[in-house]
Amino acid sequence: MSPPTNYTSQESIWLLGTWESDEPGEGTFPTIKPFRYTEKLHFSHVGQPVINFTFNAFHAESNKPLHRECGFIRIQPGTNKVAFIIAQNSGLVEVEEGELTGNHLKLQSQSLGRISFAKEPHVQQIGRVLQLRPDGKLEQTVSMATDNQPLTQHLHITYTRSS
Repeated sequence: MSPPTNYTSQESIWLLGTWESDEPGEGTFPTIKPFRYTEKLHFSHVGQPVINFTFNAFHAESNKPLHRECGFIRIQPGTNKVAFIIAQNSGLVEVEEGELTGNHLKLQSQSLGRISFAKEPHVQQIGRVLQLRPDGKLEQTVSMATDNQPLTQHLHITYTRSS
């Protein structure tokens, strides 16, 4: 998918398209049983300096739908400053900000909101790293802190571009 001429962040073009996990990712956290999952990511644009995205995760063995995220990626024009605006099916809404350096995007939560009946313990902080590896695969690592656990790696997965 080629960007329109008014697209302002040439550095983030490597994200565009559909990515699918090439093998199951690993989910861990001190308060849950480890699990394996598959995931499909889709990044697109409509001509604005904004990227739209959806992340859809499934249980690796049963293919049961798990986690969903959708939102927007905004890039501050003329800088490498990036913001992810995310809504999750768990009732969590977050703003993550960070920097895009080449093919490496590092983000940290700046703001979290949740529905009044969100499951406890509540997420208090999220860190995310997305990077395009030299072999052309996309790698994502997500860390999380809750009311009773410090920031700890929670998810790790790699993807292959499918379109």
